Amino acid sequence: MEEKLGIAGSGAIATGLAACATRTPGHLLWARSDASAARATKAIAKACERLGEGFDPANVTVTTDLDALADATFLVEAISEDTALKRELLGRLGALATDGALISTTTSSLSVSALATASGHPDRFVGLHVFNPVPRMKLVELAYPDAASATTRERATALCAALEKEGVEVPDLAGFVVNRLLFPYLFSAVDFMEQTGLAPASIDTCMQLGAAHPMGPIALLDYIGLDVAVAIGDAIGANVPQSLRDRCAEGVLGRKTGQGLYPPEFYAR
Repeated sequence: MEEKLGIAGSGAIATGLAACATRTPGHLLWARSDASAARATKAIAKACERLGEGFDPANVTVTTDLDALADATFLVEAISEDTALKRELLGRLGALATDGALISTTTSSLSVSALATASGHPDRFVGLHVFNPVPRMKLVELAYPDAASATTRERATALCAALEKEGVEVPDLAGFVVNRLLFPYLFSAVDFMEQTGLAPASIDTCMQLGAAHPMGPIALLDYIGLDVAVAIGDAIGANVPQSLRDRCAEGVLGRKTGQGLYPPEFYAR
């Protein structure tokens, strides 16, 4: 791979993307704290182990110094879906980016054009929406601001190919394609469950066996995180079930908290 990634973030998306790049050396990942850096280092190593031969976690340097990312040719902002936080970090990345370095965001629902403006380099900007778990998911939605150059588009597509993923150009609309179509379906499954009293596992089994979905809608919401789902739903203007908002207010967020739409005993197994 010709690009040297500089990933700003240490969560599942950031570490998954870093692991996918480890067939070549020179990549960097920035974490806000030593504790986050330690967790990210472990996550990258674990993902590389699952990916198998040829993926070496030593090819990614984890740092707490954002300025170290100035050596990268392709900068990736990969933090939580918070507009203010993303704009602030992209401004910092734009300031340290070398001439010719591309800047990107992994946003799943926010305006790419607005984030591109915050970076200060809209001609070198791309929305690089990868999917969790990144090592397994092959799609990358590519959304561009109007100012993006032809070279930016070519390099972003080439990066996807180098990561053995399929880059598909999509419009800069909230939720792009997948989330814009997926989340109304997921929310309708919650409404259906509440209207009928059907168990989460029954709904999921029906959609897995009857529609050949790899994961049922209720389990998928818990996997994504109910807080993330609500944020995406609001961003795309979907009808978010009030019960999801109530659970979030109580700190019941799905798999990551050990309880969500599925009960705690489901995650205690």
